[in-house]
Amino acid sequence: MKIVVVDYGMGNLRSVAKAIEKVAPAGASVGITSEAAAIRAADRVVVPGQGAMHDCMREFLSRGLREAVQDAARNKPFLGICVGMQMLFDHSEEGDTPGLGFVAGRVRRFADGMLAPDGARLKVPHMGWNAIEPVAPHPVWQGIPAGERFYFVHSYYCEPAQAAMSAATTDYGLRFTSAAAHANIFSVQFHPEKSAAAGLRLLSNFLQWQP
Repeated sequence: MKIVVVDYGMGNLRSVAKAIEKVAPAGASVGITSEAAAIRAADRVVVPGQGAMHDCMREFLSRGLREAVQDAARNKPFLGICVGMQMLFDHSEEGDTPGLGFVAGRVRRFADGMLAPDGARLKVPHMGWNAIEPVAPHPVWQGIPAGERFYFVHSYYCEPAQAAMSAATTDYGLRFTSAAAHANIFSVQFHPEKSAAAGLRLLSNFLQWQP
């Protein structure tokens, strides 16, 4: 099995690759690449991302990776992480930025002045551990109970056009989609590579998933 983490100059690539290496099956190779040919040759593709959406999209497109990643998103198990999830959508409010359009929907900013149930003011960005609630059974959730906590760092959240694409939700001032799934695409707003045992379990499940 060949697993590639796509390098377009944005994202915590080494941490993601190291986490995948920990759970990869015997004989699997895990590489970081910015080459379209390596993406096409891979069995599974992971697109991480952090930073501003417009910067990520600019770097991604300038490296000529759209066609290879689009092919991967259509034909093989594909995992988007954080901004790597947001890039899959049609459009982001961050910098009025068009996305890749692999998943119908938009990316919106958390409103200022949101309140927690106890009345405390919620900060933006949403940073730290928070619970996920799977919307429906999915192989990537195997062994991960509802209410499991993952690590988040983001100011924007994804809003799928179709509710059926939401794979999990999280509450932070509002209930937002923290994971989305469509065909062979699975994407998460949180960072599994920073989410201890639960994050490693999710990555392991992704490597075993057969869409």
